[in-house]
Amino acid sequence: MSANVSANQAFDNQLEEQQQVRKPRDGADILVQALHEQGVDIIFGYPGGAVLQIYDAIYRNPIRHILTRHEQGAIHAAEGYARVTNKPGVVIATSGPGATNLVTGIADAMIDSIPLVIFTGQVATSVIGTDAFQEADIMGITTPITKHNYQVQDVADIPRIVKEAFHIANTGRKGPVVIDFPKNVSQTLFQEDIKTPDDIYLPGYQPTTKPNYLQIQKAIQALTLAKKPLVLVGAGVLFADAREELTEFIEKYKLPVVSTLLGLGSIHGKHEQFFGMAGMHGYATANDAITKSDLLINIGARFDDRLTGNLATFAPNATIVHIDIDPAEIGKNVPTDIPIVADAKEALKALLKKDFVGPDTSNWLDFLNDSREKYPLWYEEAGEEILPQQAIEIIHKLTNGDAIVTTDVGQHQMWAAQYYHLNNDHGWVTSGGLGTMGFGFPAAIGAQFARPDKKVISIVGDAGFQMTNQELALLKEFNLPVKVIILNNSCLGMVRQWQETFYEERYSQSLMPIQPDFVKLADAYGVKGYKIEKLSEAEAIFAEAILSDEPVVIDCRVKQLVSVYPMVAPGKGLHEMIGVEKP
Repeated sequence: MSANVSANQAFDNQLEEQQQVRKPRDGADILVQALHEQGVDIIFGYPGGAVLQIYDAIYRNPIRHILTRHEQGAIHAAEGYARVTNKPGVVIATSGPGATNLVTGIADAMIDSIPLVIFTGQVATSVIGTDAFQEADIMGITTPITKHNYQVQDVADIPRIVKEAFHIANTGRKGPVVIDFPKNVSQTLFQEDIKTPDDIYLPGYQPTTKPNYLQIQKAIQALTLAKKPLVLVGAGVLFADAREELTEFIEKYKLPVVSTLLGLGSIHGKHEQFFGMAGMHGYATANDAITKSDLLINIGARFDDRLTGNLATFAPNATIVHIDIDPAEIGKNVPTDIPIVADAKEALKALLKKDFVGPDTSNWLDFLNDSREKYPLWYEEAGEEILPQQAIEIIHKLTNGDAIVTTDVGQHQMWAAQYYHLNNDHGWVTSGGLGTMGFGFPAAIGAQFARPDKKVISIVGDAGFQMTNQELALLKEFNLPVKVIILNNSCLGMVRQWQETFYEERYSQSLMPIQPDFVKLADAYGVKGYKIEKLSEAEAIFAEAILSDEPVVIDCRVKQLVSVYPMVAPGKGLHEMIGVEKP
């Protein structure tokens, strides 16, 4: 009898083991397994009906998930994470309004080349196209603002699609990829073992990373003949992790360097051969260098309008060398003499590999150094009233340029770019091409999750902060030591400046006299708040807040009628800056 019981028990145990081995999994389980295989360590998201199966799978197969308080907060946090780690940020949102709330962030990532993989829930395939509850055509909506998008139709395709999406997002010119997940696909049971393919086969997507040898030779020849060469660096240098090669290149041949807004951090902010940011609110010397150069080597920048000003007068005497991994950018805005389609790091390695005698740039560098001394940034002190430039100078002094700095868009963004001199790469997180208000604070949250060892400072305006300030909840929940610094001028600063300059001071809907008490707002979320109203108290309060190990919000009241200078007015050339010299 006992022998039969033992035999039955053994059979039952064996059957249970077989059932466990063969236990069917659903599409959501396959997705989470694929995310684990891609090394995903954090997801930013917000659940809803169409993604409940996915969230249940995450619960059972844990990946760290950060529940933001709005989908826009999730995608901007993922952008911040991606910007400082140089690997894809991952986002999940439900169908309909959850997905459409991501659209601004997707467009932002696309234009600034930020790698993201975004999973959106979708209604069941049987009701797609019927205006079902919380249905939105996210494939149609995101096609113009993504590198690629997928809608999963078969559970068996999930591992391949996920692997391809991460590959597409983080290679070539980086960018966002959307994967739309119908609810029934996430619920579909699948008994067989679905394996991720070993290789990625995308015949139509083969980014060129290695430079053409003959084009490198042409660039070298142009450099040897130049008398006023200039290197312009963009975010492509950072995405290629090419700061070391760039520094070696410009030091070896004594080349001056200027940067785009998104290229800041490509070279040490205090390097003697770095002459600052160029463009609409760039340094006068940087813009003058572009105008007077006879050879302009663009590495990883796309010649956007805020950099070039009037194209008819941009670098009029220069031979243009354009190094870019995206061939569509070469010649798009500025005619290019020597195009080099390549990864910035590989192109710089190829240039360094060739041993040649560079140009004598001593007179050119002397001229630029004299110009830098003659035309520094300036502001007029206002007694105890705090100027935004002074605030950022204090922040730079306290952090020695070694913090990760995030911003929204507008005046505070330009002042941060001008007065905060970055020591590190991947330390500047801002919305460049799209110019997204509300970006800076959630991006700081993503950056802090990515780099818990770094000081993260979010410099924002009082208007933009109010678009995403609900994410203060995360600072308390995770004790994230992000320092939120609000340069509070009670207005839409850049809008007001343009109205002052170009619309005869008709301040139409740009002044905001009624503002919340940001200290009380921070306190409501359990975060410590500070208010700074006088210059004499600024440094002490900034020091206490910034040097602490806790999250803080600083309401820094700054003078309202202050403009960002120098400035290239719309339609003008870089040589026509206003506000270059102090009145």
